Amino acid sequence: MAVAETAGLDPVIGFALVGALGVGSQWLAWRLRLPAIVLMLVAGLAIGPGLGVLNPSEDFGRLMQPMLAIAVAIILFEGGMTLNFHSLRDAATGVRRLVLVGGPLGWAASTAALHWAAGLSWEVSAVFGGIMIVTGPTVIAPLLRQARLKRRPAALLQWEAIVNDPVGALAAVLAFEVVVVLNNAETAGDAVLQMVMGVVVAIALGAAGGWGLARAFRNALVPEYMKVPVLFVLLLGVFALSDSLLHESGLLAVTVMGLWIANANLPSYEELRRFKEHATILLVSGVFILLAANMTRETLMSLDWSAALFVAAVILIARPLPVLTALSFSNIPWRERLLVAFTGPRGVVLVAVAGLFGERLASLGVDDAERIAPLAFALVAATVVLHGFTLTPMARLLGLTATETPGVMIVGGSRWSVALGQAFKKLDLPVLVADPNRAHLRSAREAGLETFWGDILSEAAEHKLDFVSYDKIIVATDNDAYNTLVATDLAPEFGREHVFQLKRMRETSARHALPATLGGQKFAADETFFEASARLAEGWEFRVTKLSAEFPLAQWRDTNPDAVPVADLGPNGTLRLLGPETKVKETEGTRLLFLAPERQERKDDRRDENGQDTMKAG
Repeated sequence: MAVAETAGLDPVIGFALVGALGVGSQWLAWRLRLPAIVLMLVAGLAIGPGLGVLNPSEDFGRLMQPMLAIAVAIILFEGGMTLNFHSLRDAATGVRRLVLVGGPLGWAASTAALHWAAGLSWEVSAVFGGIMIVTGPTVIAPLLRQARLKRRPAALLQWEAIVNDPVGALAAVLAFEVVVVLNNAETAGDAVLQMVMGVVVAIALGAAGGWGLARAFRNALVPEYMKVPVLFVLLLGVFALSDSLLHESGLLAVTVMGLWIANANLPSYEELRRFKEHATILLVSGVFILLAANMTRETLMSLDWSAALFVAAVILIARPLPVLTALSFSNIPWRERLLVAFTGPRGVVLVAVAGLFGERLASLGVDDAERIAPLAFALVAATVVLHGFTLTPMARLLGLTATETPGVMIVGGSRWSVALGQAFKKLDLPVLVADPNRAHLRSAREAGLETFWGDILSEAAEHKLDFVSYDKIIVATDNDAYNTLVATDLAPEFGREHVFQLKRMRETSARHALPATLGGQKFAADETFFEASARLAEGWEFRVTKLSAEFPLAQWRDTNPDAVPVADLGPNGTLRLLGPETKVKETEGTRLLFLAPERQERKDDRRDENGQDTMKAG
């Protein structure tokens, strides 16, 4: 049998296998532009009940339960750190309605669906129903990039997922506290008292941990190189202490601690945020693989018509009804309401937290608790696959897809930036020109370009700009230090390969050269701000032309021997910004943006001798 074969698997090999499959699945999903959760689901089921290579409960033994508990605690702490109250106050009315009205209604509707469709007991349904509020930001993000929705429906789905991530986990924790207290208390009075004490102690410990950490960081009581380790150890300490004082209160404590730190306005928050992101990627991968591999064939075979009825009830009733109710009598058009109502993919947090609570409810002797894990897998698999294939067609049918491809954000409002922005606009790309100096944006506004007055690194920019609409950044102010700061700060979010910067003055000098970790990629001819501006003053201009069988790249080079390629836009809508060493793609139908000396003949129609349209910008 598979269990006998896997009983002797070395734990070190098991850990390595789980890590390789988890991270490998996420990388492969990134390469294939697929939801990572689907590949992790397949990988976990393959090595567990499929091939019998890994049986976590037997191979890891008594370590399995504490490992899952600590991993889920860190995941919930990460969820708490994403909930900044300032962002919640500034959110649109629709987002507030989805969280404050749709969340509780969704909890109630999901609980009803679990009880009447899946046949679970009310206590198990209440715990699982709270977890089902989470729609999965890790799943929503790639779906939104693929569907290219208009700004408002994309924002509604994105912010609902982010805010409801910790809210749903918190709801599940509170419901679980109720179940634990009711099963351990002798009287109803004892049950209420223990529940109140558990909530108070957990909130107090979480708040104390967050307050103490924030105070220590602000008063320089912890050196920079130890801040992340101190955070990690304090997180584990708060979780263990709360759990030891009152059983199962640790998850609530770490969620509160994450909320406190997220709203403490710490100077070191960026380092802490990156730590929790990296830790969460590793832990989510590991937890998902472990939970999938730990399922038995008997458990999977237990998914019958009631599971299918439950999934259908969630997709057709438990998700749409609360959303439509929450958004009723609002200024959101009915098309957007329908799209949001029928888009609710569940993700990794749902499976991870559901698996943990299922194990703990089963240990309390609660009936039907073992059915939580397979139902969670069924719901996640069904919603991810369904919405992955239907979101784009539904958005197109409702007229909610953006016609443009992800565009370019240009930091700096100079004449060179405006001319480049006009060229990108001729490629039908969204363009945003940002500058801290309002006067620098006058030319951009007169050219019809979208502008942002303010620092691109400010909180105002984070809350007001739709960064999802832009996947390329060009930093081109006359301040080299500011350019380097912006490029370095935005590189982790947009990807270093998508952030470009004008050449710094004297950067070739050993005294002024910076390490590769600072700044952005080289752009176009790799010129400084003043060299690039001088080209325009000498009569150079940005142009756009289309490569074809009649006008290939070689002929374009013969026609424009001095031209500098700036970007190319493929027939599939993929934009590439080019550096001095980047080769232009010779695909037929590619539109090429380049910088060349201004033509003196036939300026009126701007057509070259091969009959190709050559559009001037600037």
